[in-house]
Amino acid sequence: MDLTPDQAAHAVERNDCPKCDVPAGSACRTRGGKTATKYHTPRFVLVPALREELDVLAPENRGPGRPWKQGPPVEAVPAALAAQAIRIGYARCSTAQQELQSQLDALGPVCKRIFSEKISSRVKVRPELEKALKLAYDIKEAAPDQEVILTVHELKRLARNAAELMTLSHQLQAAGVQLELLTGPLTGVYDPNGMGAMFFAVLAAAAQIERNYIREKTLEDRSRRRRRATTADGRRSSTRTCSSSPVR
Repeated sequence: MDLTPDQAAHAVERNDCPKCDVPAGSACRTRGGKTATKYHTPRFVLVPALREELDVLAPENRGPGRPWKQGPPVEAVPAALAAQAIRIGYARCSTAQQELQSQLDALGPVCKRIFSEKISSRVKVRPELEKALKLAYDIKEAAPDQEVILTVHELKRLARNAAELMTLSHQLQAAGVQLELLTGPLTGVYDPNGMGAMFFAVLAAAAQIERNYIREKTLEDRSRRRRRATTADGRRSSTRTCSSSPVR
């Protein structure tokens, strides 16, 4: 960022806030009517030079935490520079025994904000994924021309079956948010519009095929273990039946 924190705050205040409706020249405010500690994301993404930061603090002289009052008028904003894409990262593993660090290491160099959680894919509501999606949608709503990308290490971190993946793809498509995969045979950035819609459909089919394959292998392994257990029990039963009678 080429601006100092105070310069960034002044640049943000040149725009009305789409979230809390404060006018230009004022810091954002909370629901309780106090000056917010940080400016709301939908507001500072309106400033192209700041769209990648996703974090602008309100300066002390604006009075964070104190009762909000309208600030003075601001000067006209100069012509803005073109913005780069904003990447929002999401990392997930299923159990506490699994590690997230490898995903975080891959996402860190390219993403401005990363959401992560340890939660099974069987859980339908994943709070951190919901937060990542909400942030992406908020940015697109505030700045429709801004390129926003949801970035994950691999596809299976997003959904556990084709139905979930298709639901997510429809949401991304409606919001105009792109999807990026960092590893796997389909590595790259995909726009959910146009030809991208076909890509999401193929992804969904591939995800379902892979999950069905894993399920079949799991059932086969369970069946194999049952047969082995039955065979072992049968041998022990036969041994007990054929044992000699105790000597009187």
